[in-house]
Amino acid sequence: MTATPTDLSRRAVLRLGALSAVAAAGLTACSGGYDQDPDPLAPLLAAADAGAAAARQLAGGSGGATAGELADARAAQASALKAEVDRLNRPKANAAPAPAPADLAGFKQRLASARVQAESLVPQLPAYRAGLVAAVAAGCASLQRLAPSLGPGDDAKPIAAPSGTVPEEAVDPLQKALATEHAALWVYGLVTAFLPGDFGDALKAGRAEHTARRDVVTQMITAAKGTPVAPEAAYVPPKPVTDTASAAALVASAEADSAAAWQGVITRTDDSGLRTVAAQALVAAARRGTPWRQEAGEKPTAIAMPGQAS
Repeated sequence: MTATPTDLSRRAVLRLGALSAVAAAGLTACSGGYDQDPDPLAPLLAAADAGAAAARQLAGGSGGATAGELADARAAQASALKAEVDRLNRPKANAAPAPAPADLAGFKQRLASARVQAESLVPQLPAYRAGLVAAVAAGCASLQRLAPSLGPGDDAKPIAAPSGTVPEEAVDPLQKALATEHAALWVYGLVTAFLPGDFGDALKAGRAEHTARRDVVTQMITAAKGTPVAPEAAYVPPKPVTDTASAAALVASAEADSAAAWQGVITRTDDSGLRTVAAQALVAAARRGTPWRQEAGEKPTAIAMPGQAS
């Protein structure tokens, strides 16, 4: 049967429609599901950049060495965030920069806000990004302990297990976190003999937090039908402990190990409740670590990205 002009035009329209659908599908596949929403890390990056620049200006005046360390840490956070933001190349929302603080005390709220903002993103991000942002939150918490005017950043939440069942993939990183809690408790016991009495409150607070977290993690692993790892009879310090400085350095090292283990939990699970618990533990380790590093005379005093591999 001979096709009429009307039939031909209909077929042409159908062919064009089919080709358009194929082309659209091809573009979607090539884009890899590109997300048109603004990058949630971009505000963290902008705040870190602005904080680094403002602190650098202050370092040359009244801020001194503390402002310089604050500038270095925020610049390191900005660099890590920029690499990730540039990698995904998502749209970035424009935000007006905040006025530069006139003194160190002006950074107090900035650090607190940046930490809270970063912590709030941890439960919902892809694993790698969640670990990165959690490290930024912990870094801000570490910086809050550099000077009384910046902190103290002592709004820690109660230590409790997340609701629901612990995912199977999280049991192994939780075992590693439990192992660091055991080690930290041993360290806090060891250094008591080398620290004067005015460290009593810090030692008591550190032991209490690690004990509570050890008990919660033990409960979580047991609930997941795992056998919680037991503490070692003794641990070998990386360096001999002979005085106040070396004792403080050992406690700081134990807190750094704890931070790394808890960040490992964040990057090994998609469970939002468990990530929240791990982020709180990471932030707590960073907060405790800074004063001990300060006492040990370690530089930098505050770690820019606690838990991240150096």
